[in-house]
Amino acid sequence: MFDTYSTIEGFKEANGYTIDNVWYPRVTKIVGIKAKPALYRYYGEAANFKAAQEVTEKSAAEGTLVHEAAEAILLGRTPETIDPLIKPAIDAFTDFLLRNNIQTAPDWVERRILHKDERYAGTIDALALVDGKFGVLDIKTSQGIYRDYNLQTAAYMDALKGDFQNLQTRWILRIDQIQSCDKCKATMRTKGGREKVRRNGRVGCNNGEHAWGETKGVIEIQEFPFWQSDYEAFLGAKKLWEWENEGWLKKVGYL
Repeated sequence: MFDTYSTIEGFKEANGYTIDNVWYPRVTKIVGIKAKPALYRYYGEAANFKAAQEVTEKSAAEGTLVHEAAEAILLGRTPETIDPLIKPAIDAFTDFLLRNNIQTAPDWVERRILHKDERYAGTIDALALVDGKFGVLDIKTSQGIYRDYNLQTAAYMDALKGDFQNLQTRWILRIDQIQSCDKCKATMRTKGGREKVRRNGRVGCNNGEHAWGETKGVIEIQEFPFWQSDYEAFLGAKKLWEWENEGWLKKVGYL
């Protein structure tokens, strides 16, 4: 968001991958062209741009910690250390894997993939077998499962369908953590140093004097088996992204 570039190499590094000496734009950068009203509202409500950016960067860093720990677990390793900041979320993730029939192949965890025909690349979190179904498993650390994620995972599905004839579906797995009020059951999510409270219906504590309990991990998984329409939307976003970055893309030889 709000990226500026001063060199060709800077643009290439920020927006894609070089594979076999050929540069390809990254799926997440392409999807980023889509408007995000909630994010814009957050920036508008912040004290200033710098303050909003600091929270965004801290939140992204926490998300990276969760992804790295989850990746290690999917690879069959026990993380050497887990930052106390994310421990409830990782504990919940570990328990979720113990209680559910999910299998992953180490070679396809955090794996770079490429679509040569449509000329884009990305990194999948995992290919997984979930209750006997084989597909793409994408991990998110957001407050909810948003429809935008369907564009990203659809791009992965089309890039992989030629290599895996039995590729059936895709899942979004959300890893988060919250505190609940012992009195009114409101919830509070703290990420990036920002506290966000959600009331439980119309019930609330007087003057916001909540009695917050301990932080607990939250795991949510949703399957999205029908991806072709989402992929068409992704290609539309890709076309718009190419239009927006036409000058740089010509300089790097992509257009």
